[in-house]
Amino acid sequence: MNPLAQELNEQIAKQNPYVLEMLSDLGKNLFFPKGILTQSAEAKDKAHKFNATIGIATEKGGPMYLQCIHEKLSAFDPKDIYPYAPPAGKPELRSLWREKMLRENPSMAGKHFSNPVVTNALTHGLSIVGDMFVGTGDHIVLPDMLWGNYNLTFGTCNGGIIKKHPTFTVAGGYDVEAFKAVLKNSAAEKGKAVVLLNFPNNPSGYTPTVAEGDALVAAILEVAQSGSNIVAVTDDAYFGLFYEDCMKESLFGKLANLHPRILAVKLDGATKEEFVWGFRTGFITFADGNQGESAQVLAALEKKTMGIIRAKISNCPHPSQTFVIEALRSTQFLAQKEEKFQVMKGRALKTKQVLDSGKYDSAWSYYPFNSGYFMCLKLKSVDAEQLRVHLLDKYGVGTISIGKTDLRIAFSCIAENDIQELFDIIFQAAKDLA
Repeated sequence: MNPLAQELNEQIAKQNPYVLEMLSDLGKNLFFPKGILTQSAEAKDKAHKFNATIGIATEKGGPMYLQCIHEKLSAFDPKDIYPYAPPAGKPELRSLWREKMLRENPSMAGKHFSNPVVTNALTHGLSIVGDMFVGTGDHIVLPDMLWGNYNLTFGTCNGGIIKKHPTFTVAGGYDVEAFKAVLKNSAAEKGKAVVLLNFPNNPSGYTPTVAEGDALVAAILEVAQSGSNIVAVTDDAYFGLFYEDCMKESLFGKLANLHPRILAVKLDGATKEEFVWGFRTGFITFADGNQGESAQVLAALEKKTMGIIRAKISNCPHPSQTFVIEALRSTQFLAQKEEKFQVMKGRALKTKQVLDSGKYDSAWSYYPFNSGYFMCLKLKSVDAEQLRVHLLDKYGVGTISIGKTDLRIAFSCIAENDIQELFDIIFQAAKDLA
């Protein structure tokens, strides 16, 4: 093991040995090298005559660039888009995002948590979690209504075992008891479990009520108190898109500093929150279970995160970080975001209104939804994949089939005025097959 990795491990063990136990073998071996980047950072501060360190081309005191590219980006200073961004992300962006998280999540007030590290959006953040905390045979607790990419990230790439629980009760609420049962069994078997809390949920579009959220936190705490280590990951990709009765903040704040055996990890980003999907700008934030000072643990986890970023992608794109900074600093940001939120809410409520008409009850029911981008139909008599293909071939309508019975509809990309027609077509296609 590299001495730098050993030093970070000792740093973690000194303040919270349970966090060290949570790390995968790769996670234990990660470190941030004192190599080119470190030396370049030192040179940036002290090399006042010549700086011949980092591998970019310069001219006239700034980065070299092509005019045919810059003429499209002339509103930005070349230094803010062309050089490499720091491995943990631009400091200003990290600070602004931290302020945003505190503003939007009151439960995070007074908690000890790391400065957000910039990731190449949410999928990259999930990959970092997998590399750092999931080893072969480790259990990942998820609802049965899940984003399929979790299987690829945690199962195929990291060798983890997905342990599913029913998402909903018969009555239509979040099945907290099923979650608790699967978590207890998984943690008891391995002494550790990774819990992934994705709200608003993809594909169902459901966010728990405040009471359900509190019950999920209580279940995690109970398992930790029984002697198991829990890595509690909040995938907050669709954060803020809460339309009806549900939690309005991330569970990260309630999980942070809750118990020494609980490490809370928040994954979020501008990607969907600020409607900039192609920017690929996300964040990963840590909070360990120490209710007092946890600076050494958080610093060590940040260094390990920088190490895996350096190893896999070197650093995240610079221009998109600058663009997000400009947005967060804009006096129009909140008003424009609220305007788009109302459009999304209108589509969600219109979808529910159309489905509640009773017109389609012979063909399907639908799973609870109150947030996010999606909702799911539960088909009564036709196969979901057959219906998906028929909708494409005959009607030119695209949907996503999940298993035998579930059809995912992204109301996020359907104009409110078109929602009635969309479901009329799906209903007709289902009648065709029936």
